[in-house]
Amino acid sequence: MNTRKGFRFASYEATEQSPFDKLFDIFQELITHTSGDVEEALDWLRELDKEYELTDENYTIDDFLEDLKAKGFLREEFEDEGTGEEGEEGEDGEGKGILTITAKLERIIRQRALDQIFGKIKRSGSGNHKTGKSGPGDEHTGDFREYRYGDGLEHISMTESLKNAQINHGIGNFALDENDLVVEDTQYKAQMSTVLMIDISHSMILYGEDRITPAKKVAMALAELITTRYPKDTLDILVFGNDAWPIPIKDLPYLKVGPYHTNTVAGLQLAMDMLRRKRNTNKQIFMITDGKPSCLRLPDGTYYKNSVGLDDYIVEKCYTMARQARKLHIPITTFMIAQDPYLMQFIRHFTEANKGKAFFTGLKGLGEMIFEDYEANRKKRLKG
Repeated sequence: MNTRKGFRFASYEATEQSPFDKLFDIFQELITHTSGDVEEALDWLRELDKEYELTDENYTIDDFLEDLKAKGFLREEFEDEGTGEEGEEGEDGEGKGILTITAKLERIIRQRALDQIFGKIKRSGSGNHKTGKSGPGDEHTGDFREYRYGDGLEHISMTESLKNAQINHGIGNFALDENDLVVEDTQYKAQMSTVLMIDISHSMILYGEDRITPAKKVAMALAELITTRYPKDTLDILVFGNDAWPIPIKDLPYLKVGPYHTNTVAGLQLAMDMLRRKRNTNKQIFMITDGKPSCLRLPDGTYYKNSVGLDDYIVEKCYTMARQARKLHIPITTFMIAQDPYLMQFIRHFTEANKGKAFFTGLKGLGEMIFEDYEANRKKRLKG
């Protein structure tokens, strides 16, 4: 067993794969742990190669690197040594090359996270979720009903309407009036808007436990799940440390923990602001955290911080935010990835204030819990 920079290398047994595929599978895992740092991931890969003899003289790490570039998974950006700015390679080949992953590899990493956490989920088309309420929508049911004032012309079934006109008026005296019109019934396709909050405070990597990588994988998997299985749903992602800010899905592989405290209140404020702008009525917040709020931004722009225990002032602000979300009909589901009893008690009170849900879990099974809760929330909220 060997360790490097906190990463644990366990015994590796490869399945029957091509030399490239064997290394590519490992490289994707490493690039996730290194938050998109290609050079560090390659260093780890070379160390694994030394220990487990992943390559031979017929196919080396250098061959693998060239294949990554050729297949469009890596690109090389050149930095001008004088200015430090990125640019194109000079005619004489001068400049320091920086390897970065491409959008193509970012997508593959998200799909891999989905497969790892949720299993291979068969994609389905839009309209995979319904409310059970009939009316003007875009999901055809195969049933017909009489025309009602306000129905769109595009929903009128001309074949059935003409049939009614012949029955009601006869072929010899053909006429078509409003009472003959029939529309094909449809069902509403409801949408779910989710904000995923990810704690990136320093405690997410304390005590030798890497909590941020599993959280990052879950975020990537959930993003891939929603965009492929529920394309009409929305997912926004924000991170919170001393402050809170949104991040695009494409930046998830690069997510790192910072030297931050935990401003849960700022995260909740931003999440609710994001959801207020959504037109659909089904909204929810998922929060992945180790549980202890320790920071607030004061009106004068300064920070109030307390990392010792649970600060009553900060805690009360969290409860206020939970109750505010409840008034807005926004349930909060907290995925607590620490097991400290006093923090678990805080999350229980927080959850009660919101009338939401909490899952107390270690890192194992986090993804499965989020997937199951997402599906359960959809069924519950989209039927009502």
